[in-house]
Amino acid sequence: MIPDTPRGTWVTTDVPGRLDALVWSRWHQRLLLALGITWILDGLEASLVANVAPTLRHPDALGLSATQVGMANSVYLLGQVAGALVFGHLTDRLGRKRLFLVTLGLYLGATALSGLAPTYAAFLGFRLLAGAGIGGEYSAINSAIDEMVPARLRGTIALAVNGSYWVGVALGAGVTLVVLDPRLLPIGLGWRVAFAFGAVLGLAILLVRRHMPESPRWLLTHGHVKAAIETVERIEAQVYGDGWQARVEAASVKVMKVRVSGTVGLRYLVHTLVRRYPRRTLLGLSLMLAQAFLYNSIFFSYGLILEEFHGVAADSVGLYIVPFAIGNFLGPLMLGPSFDRWGRRVMIPLTYALSGALLLVTGGLFVAGLLNALTQTLAWMVVFFVASAAASSAYLTVSELFPVELRGMAIAVFYAVGTLAGAGAPLLFGALVDTGDPRQLLGGYAVAAAMMIAAAVVARVFGVDAERRSLEALTGETPPSQGCLPH
Repeated sequence: MIPDTPRGTWVTTDVPGRLDALVWSRWHQRLLLALGITWILDGLEASLVANVAPTLRHPDALGLSATQVGMANSVYLLGQVAGALVFGHLTDRLGRKRLFLVTLGLYLGATALSGLAPTYAAFLGFRLLAGAGIGGEYSAINSAIDEMVPARLRGTIALAVNGSYWVGVALGAGVTLVVLDPRLLPIGLGWRVAFAFGAVLGLAILLVRRHMPESPRWLLTHGHVKAAIETVERIEAQVYGDGWQARVEAASVKVMKVRVSGTVGLRYLVHTLVRRYPRRTLLGLSLMLAQAFLYNSIFFSYGLILEEFHGVAADSVGLYIVPFAIGNFLGPLMLGPSFDRWGRRVMIPLTYALSGALLLVTGGLFVAGLLNALTQTLAWMVVFFVASAAASSAYLTVSELFPVELRGMAIAVFYAVGTLAGAGAPLLFGALVDTGDPRQLLGGYAVAAAMMIAAAVVARVFGVDAERRSLEALTGETPPSQGCLPH
């Protein structure tokens, strides 16, 4: 598509205002179903590996050690980093929609091949590719969702979508309860069927994504002004139905100036992160680093802890993962509206600090021998009811606080840094589990708790009151003026 407006032009437009003025509708629900599935897929992948971890150690499977299982998880996370950086650049350059099918297709193929891996080395390679697909999804999908969801609901929706990760976790746990049951399938076959399930889910969602539009905000910044207006008109027609033009014209829609930037490079990205928004950069890094280490350390080792310290059978791990996942899903869903009502600078520090404190309490009870498999799960449910909302707010923060023209790359950079910091956590905690010493695990938990509390302090000092504000107003480039444009 050839741009109709040259780079560097300032365009007076109501396209962002019309997107923010939309009423919540079935069209938005379809958008979240088609795009938000990313988080469910990632949760499914994480759950599959966590739940099949004890089975992968069986001689009839791949015969791995706990450390090797941790390495497979770390390789998956490293793949996510590479995918986020590569596809993050491409989603800003080529558009959100073009990357939807590419990244999902990569994930689909790699996760299917993970289940066919004949050796540990092959398994690592396919896990790397599956991670790359999911990492690429994050940049394109989070950019598109934030750019098309009304500003007044952005916090609530973003947290709910990010929390859907745990729907995938619960789904994966439920699947493994069936396929890892040796009474139903041989041990050497069950774990392979589990990965095939992820591929089937990915294939189904490919069909839904074909009808999703390009982000009108991306079209504007790349000079496709007419296409942006036509896309918004099609969305409004689907949202309002008959008589949609009268509904839109009657609404108070903000008009603003948007600069056609075109594709920007690494120099522009570095300038924006380091010189223009250093406080926001520090905020995003702190939030992403803390939540990534917390989740990667605890969740990926959870099945191993249940087996090693609480005597849970390998084929029963899913029974304890499901309620844990429910707590994680309910946290963002129930706390999400407060991020729009009470504000980011209240809720983000509160959830981060409380998560760290609860983690320390739970770790102390674990070392004292006061927890069994059931009470351990209940304790984690409480901790991660709060921590899940905190982690989801990190993705919201790095998505909404940077300009449209580099949003995909910004998300990729923060995600990559956070994931790299957390990528060693599964390997570390796998090794800690191998020691059989609860006190060693407590030391790891203390590090994760300290990082969460430190991030809470940074969020309170450098946080931005982003609630109910348009993405353009948050960057300070395009102060809106009141009025309506003719349609």
